[in-house]
Amino acid sequence: MLIFAGAGSGKTRVLTYRIAYLIHEQDIAPENILAVTFTNKAADEMKERIEQLVGEEAARVSAGTFHSFCARMLRADGQAIGIEPTFTIYDDSDQRALVKETLSALNIDSEQYSPDNIHWEISQAKNELQGPSDYAPARNNPLQREAQRVYHAYQQRLRANNALDFDDLIMNGVRLLQESQKVREHYQQQYHYVLVDEYQDINFAQFSLIRSLTDGHRNLCVVGDDDQSIYGWRGANIRLILAFEEHFPDARIFKLEQNYRSTGNIIHCAHDVIKHNQGRADKQMWTDNAPGNKPVVYHAVNEQEEAEWVVGRIHTDLLVDDADPGDYAILYRTNAMSRIIEETLLQAAIAYAIVGGTRFYDRAEIKDVVAYLKALYNPNDSLSLRRIINRPTRGIGARTMQVLDSTVQRLDKPLLDVCGMPEVTEELRLAQQHAVADFYDMMDALRRRCEELSLRQFVQEVVTSSDYLPRLQQSGSADDAERADNVREFITAAARFESSAEDPSLDSFLEHISLISDIDQAESLESTVSLMTLHSAKGLEFPQVFLVGLEEEVLPHYRSMGDPAEIEEERRLCYVGMTRAQERLYLSHCSRRTVFGDTQHREPSRFLAHLPDDLIQHEGTMPSARRVKTPQLESEMAMTGRRLDLTSILSRAKSAKSEPQTEPSPLESPEPAAKREKTEPHTAGDYSVGDRVKHSKFGEGMVVSIKPDSAGDIIVVAFPDVGIKKLLAEYAGLEKV
Repeated sequence: MLIFAGAGSGKTRVLTYRIAYLIHEQDIAPENILAVTFTNKAADEMKERIEQLVGEEAARVSAGTFHSFCARMLRADGQAIGIEPTFTIYDDSDQRALVKETLSALNIDSEQYSPDNIHWEISQAKNELQGPSDYAPARNNPLQREAQRVYHAYQQRLRANNALDFDDLIMNGVRLLQESQKVREHYQQQYHYVLVDEYQDINFAQFSLIRSLTDGHRNLCVVGDDDQSIYGWRGANIRLILAFEEHFPDARIFKLEQNYRSTGNIIHCAHDVIKHNQGRADKQMWTDNAPGNKPVVYHAVNEQEEAEWVVGRIHTDLLVDDADPGDYAILYRTNAMSRIIEETLLQAAIAYAIVGGTRFYDRAEIKDVVAYLKALYNPNDSLSLRRIINRPTRGIGARTMQVLDSTVQRLDKPLLDVCGMPEVTEELRLAQQHAVADFYDMMDALRRRCEELSLRQFVQEVVTSSDYLPRLQQSGSADDAERADNVREFITAAARFESSAEDPSLDSFLEHISLISDIDQAESLESTVSLMTLHSAKGLEFPQVFLVGLEEEVLPHYRSMGDPAEIEEERRLCYVGMTRAQERLYLSHCSRRTVFGDTQHREPSRFLAHLPDDLIQHEGTMPSARRVKTPQLESEMAMTGRRLDLTSILSRAKSAKSEPQTEPSPLESPEPAAKREKTEPHTAGDYSVGDRVKHSKFGEGMVVSIKPDSAGDIIVVAFPDVGIKKLLAEYAGLEKV
């Protein structure tokens, strides 16, 4: 069964109710049901909803991510294909570190062949179930030729470390099911019913895993939306959901097209964008919700004005309507676009949180502690050992490591074993010999304590006995004090896991940490404005959403240009962003944007051209639009309920020029004095500050300031009935009164 579930159509409800139906109405044993999805956050939500529906029986349903399911399967049965159950899982940063180590060992120039690009090639190969011997470089592609060399050596190092990376979990899970009939039959008999969430995001390896699990009974139910397939760069293959009927000819297809999340105008606009994709299933979203406000398209001169407009809107709502900051999300195509928005939010004293920024588990001190735990659980994990052998500093420097590494190569023994061989360290100075011996003794003692202590107690013992936490506490540095707080928070995380996990063991905890994704950590967004990339926004929803940077070569991204399939994925990304909005949707673009220090002209995104004119509201300084009220004056008008006093406004504008400069307001960026002197000329063509003018739409008003810009002079006019408007002089259409 394939269920096409559009944005906001209640797909999680469908999955959980189906599971409850199987248990209560069809008398299916909960342990015979497997439900898989992509993030821990989604899996936890699924478990909670199942528990609400079926009670204690929910604990017997296997619900989790693809990676966690494969990790459990490999720990239990991986020895059938030569995988030891004590393997370590390498996360993204571990994988990059190992690729760099491999490049260095092969004397490959990491400047010419980026470790990230090499790792991406290896990951893509694994997604297609291609091992090192199966991976065939394209002719005349030197990157892929080097990637093939690195792939072989990289896998050897993983095996030597008794480690698997993320992609190995799936690839080896498939291999286990395909090569061991006994294991395959066991899991097919255990899981009579398999349910898959977010099916549009699966890759070939995950598809092969699902097929191997269900070939016997063919009880497979998948839920997904091809219009929300946005992870092609990670290996997701949209063709797999579109070809579902080809793979399973007896399948039934259902479409959930009613949206319960968003207002009618948002739904209509989003559909008018996505319907232009050729490679999509035939369906159309609709809703019984009220039409609501029209989505706003804002045309900004540059990214500074765009950011001020976004923050100004939020600032006004917070002041006037007592809105909740957690109701707002600002979405962008790339992380670099957040900087100007962050600065403007800081100036406005509005709290914000970046989703998908530096994760707690990516902080150096946390990775250090995790490396200790990994090395203690899996002594063969030389990557983790190398990270912590001299953290905190204990006299094991580069020269000592050279001696140890050469011995590892000569004897073909794990690094920790070499540290425990006194005869090996004889060529070191006495102080280094003692340092290495002390490190080995400490690790050996901690390993023995692992069996005696609870998880929380063991983590506490590790950070104390290693001298890691005491050194941070004794430092006196403010940065080290913060790092110490993070380490203590990690102990709290271990305690929390111990109290809630079915299996509160060290290996289970390490697996949990390794498989946490960015979105899994987006838990406390209630009291802050959320900033995130469009990819990070998947699965979330907010009352009000700002989607910024709708420009050609931004969204759609410049890397997609010339490839129709990638343009369609960019359109899906835009669609995902639009459908995060429940009540209000704002879309913005700039006529100029500074990229890497270079100010470039920008064309509006082609996706804006898909929007129906009768359902959107244009605002801003571009020729086709007019700007909204500035936050300060809009707040003033809303609170007083009075028309604007033009004489008062003009007098404030003039007095501001004559008074000494003070600190900038929360919504203004500080500028150099030389620049400030040029920003308020009194004339622009036929217009001067103080002129009374008439506009065909806004009525009569007064020119309160004139500012030069690379697009031309901007005339700021105060209109009594509609507030402050910024107009490009060339297109203002003003008449003197």
